[in-house]
Amino acid sequence: MPMKGRGSSQLHEIDRWEHGVGWLAYPDETMQRASHAVEVDGDVWLFDPVDADGLDDLLAEYGDVAGVAIGLDRHKRDAATIATRHEVPVYVASWMTGVADELDAPVERFGNSLGDSGFQTFRIVDRAVPPWQEVGFFHKELGTLVVPETVGTVGYFCAPGERLGVHPMLRPIPPRRALYGYDPDRLLVGHGAGISENAGDELRTALSNARTNLPSAYMQAFKSMLSN
Repeated sequence: MPMKGRGSSQLHEIDRWEHGVGWLAYPDETMQRASHAVEVDGDVWLFDPVDADGLDDLLAEYGDVAGVAIGLDRHKRDAATIATRHEVPVYVASWMTGVADELDAPVERFGNSLGDSGFQTFRIVDRAVPPWQEVGFFHKELGTLVVPETVGTVGYFCAPGERLGVHPMLRPIPPRRALYGYDPDRLLVGHGAGISENAGDELRTALSNARTNLPSAYMQAFKSMLSN
């Protein structure tokens, strides 16, 4: 399988629930780039989306797109293309650098909340070496936490036996302080399908075991890379 899909997309739904849906635009790619739409009072908010044939029909089931949010400095993906098509801005954290200038779409900066979506936002990682700027999104009423990159369910994130794993680059020093305080009903991630049962427990377990399971996780990731 290729690391990142290109060319013709094949929309594959994940994480469908009453207030949203996720999708993989290239379900056969190794990276399993997951995108999410969350409906709040009839408005649809997108997180780190990858475009796909048939996407607009899927989104229309939930309402009108109100905004497109970027949660990681490397996740520009197709945010500008989709935002332009729906005539909405791309939302970028006020402290995130090197992203807004690279987007061919109107940009709206946000601080501690994402527009009028009801999502509270917080810094997960903000460092220059190696460069990594990641913002988390939490909607208390919906019990939903969006973590773009720190944790994921795709194979190369997880050690054997793990349902959720910390990104290989963050395992030595996982951002526990940023995430330990959240106990979501639903966890949406940027790589792989999300978790809708015992999400808070799974998140704390992944963070707690990040270093302990580091050797087996790295071996798993290495095997995954060799198979491509």
